[in-house]
Amino acid sequence: METLDKIKKQIAENPILLYMKGSPKLPACGFSARTVEAVLACQVPFGYVDILQNPDIRAELPKYANWPTFPQLWVEGELIGGCDIVLEMFQTGELQTLLQDVAARHKAQLEQDMQNT
Repeated sequence: METLDKIKKQIAENPILLYMKGSPKLPACGFSARTVEAVLACQVPFGYVDILQNPDIRAELPKYANWPTFPQLWVEGELIGGCDIVLEMFQTGELQTLLQDVAARHKAQLEQDMQNT
């Protein structure tokens, strides 16, 4: 599968998806750590891709997203943003509302995704 197709598939299959360095349990950079902390605080299931383990995605995603840095939070196929935007949304309560609404709409799919992770 081509890298771009893989990215599109990941985004399509995960209503809430975080491209990050490392994993939620072991983030590999400060920006990823702060972002995943905010997402975890919303208490919703989400998918993630460790770009350090996927150099092809690390190279291609910034071009596809027109966003040069990581982490990247994608919700229902749309790029929400990186660390600064996610933290700002969290501080205003906007992130919690958005992610909880999305999680409610995709409850069955998210629960299945969590079992497969």
